[in-house]
Amino acid sequence: MADNNFKVLTYNIHKGFNASNQRFVLHKIKSLLHEVDADLVFLQEIQGEHHIKSQQFTDWPDESQFEFLADQLWPHQAYGKNAIYDSGHHGNAILSKFPFVRWENIDVSYMKTASRSLLHGVVQPENADNALHVICVHLGLFEIERRRQLEKLVRRIEQTVRGNEPLIIAGDFNDWNRRSSQYLAEHLQVSEVFKSSSGRYARTFPSWMPLLTVDRIYARGLDFHNQRCLREKPWRNLSDHLPLLAEFQL
Repeated sequence: MADNNFKVLTYNIHKGFNASNQRFVLHKIKSLLHEVDADLVFLQEIQGEHHIKSQQFTDWPDESQFEFLADQLWPHQAYGKNAIYDSGHHGNAILSKFPFVRWENIDVSYMKTASRSLLHGVVQPENADNALHVICVHLGLFEIERRRQLEKLVRRIEQTVRGNEPLIIAGDFNDWNRRSSQYLAEHLQVSEVFKSSSGRYARTFPSWMPLLTVDRIYARGLDFHNQRCLREKPWRNLSDHLPLLAEFQL
């Protein structure tokens, strides 16, 4: 990180499989993430473990997917389960070059059949006056579900993030009707970086023909620039989502 600039990437990796679930592409995802070399990586649908698939695929990593992706580049990781089943679990993860002061996984499930959580970490960038709050989210598919989850997100931030502490909220909001931004702006005074810079949200889903603007990066207390949706061919052939990348300055 030079002159307090740092890069943030958010990506729903679809548990390491391509959009059709036919190919295990986690190794290619790892290679591309390492090329991008972001300082903070927000990941959704990352497999913590899966006893059946680990036997089916010879290139399945021995460690968890977030540890496999972080290898030698992101020494600090946080992982929060938001779906637990007989064969394993998956959830959200944050990979960081900055040390975590603390982190916590907060259950925001609205329905028993759809477990969801917020992964809230606090990291300490070098030479920064204040700690940086980072929250990785993956919200529900139904509007009433998302509304309740956004309410919990707002309460969490109001209770734990001081006004002078910078904040980034990133992930898969499943917000194709684009209603979450107004709610978050009113209650948290955050800005969505793509909407603020270009007047429109980034289209990220489905990856092969992106139409929906479901992935977002919101920020407060930070300058941001150089936002980019990674829609080049290697990325289009991987997950069903496209990643978003933005550069920030403390």
